[in-house]
Amino acid sequence: MLSPASLAVTGDTARWRAKAGAGVSESAPNGGSAARFSDLGPRLVSAALMGLVAVTALTLGGVWSALLAAIAGGAMAWEYRAILTASDGGFSRRDAFFPAIVALAPLAAHFEGRFTPALLLLLGGIVVTISLDRGGGRDWRWTAPGIALLGGAAAAFVFLRDQPQYGLETIIWLVSVVVATDVGGYFAGRLIGGPKLAPSLSPGKTWSGLAGGVGLACCVGAVFSAATTGTYLQEVCTVSAIAALVAQAGDLGESAVKRRFGVKDASKLIPGHGGALDRLDGLMAATLITAILTFARGKEVFVW
Repeated sequence: MLSPASLAVTGDTARWRAKAGAGVSESAPNGGSAARFSDLGPRLVSAALMGLVAVTALTLGGVWSALLAAIAGGAMAWEYRAILTASDGGFSRRDAFFPAIVALAPLAAHFEGRFTPALLLLLGGIVVTISLDRGGGRDWRWTAPGIALLGGAAAAFVFLRDQPQYGLETIIWLVSVVVATDVGGYFAGRLIGGPKLAPSLSPGKTWSGLAGGVGLACCVGAVFSAATTGTYLQEVCTVSAIAALVAQAGDLGESAVKRRFGVKDASKLIPGHGGALDRLDGLMAATLITAILTFARGKEVFVW
């Protein structure tokens, strides 16, 4: 069966691998400024459409936010599973259990009003999926991290949105910080360049891009806090920088998985961005750290 990962592994991917092995970033060729930003148009259009849908669902809240998280989580899980099975017969009907469990987790968190049902669902899904993998002779070691991280992040996203005091503000801040990290890293990396951040994992990422992303995220977080809740600007700025660093770590983690299984993009679902996993890996990681901070403190990020 045709899978997103199998679509991604093409002749272009072979060319990308060869350049990556030589430490060359295909996203920033030496063809002048026009070539450097050749992918900017599709990225902006895709981002605008996704933003419109997301803003509508998140503003409405309730079941709409839960459905948004379920669709996004299911799409990421489908791509992740397809990456794992790309060299082992491809995505089959049996593999549909994997994204189904991840998609159900945020719905369980919303309708039950607490995180525990989602956690139990994910644990059960891990046990069943590992059993299926072992019975089918597949490498099951990547199953548990995928379900736990993807499903946990989707459920945590709903948990944060459903917070009574600053639920919507927390989500807007979180998304804004991750977008700022991406935008700051994109332009700083292409305009400044410099040493590579992790050439073995993501040849296009630079230390200047990391600094630009974290710096812009910190500024955006502080400005957002001052303009909305007006609470604890310095603390929110610090948490924004932490979320930006974790978002970058999430991006590198996804790159490591794709490198391990020989895939360039998780899929071709989003023009200019690759797949949902390519686009949301940073948000997934930042959501988890924000939820952990909220759980540990018993307070939202805007309350200190």
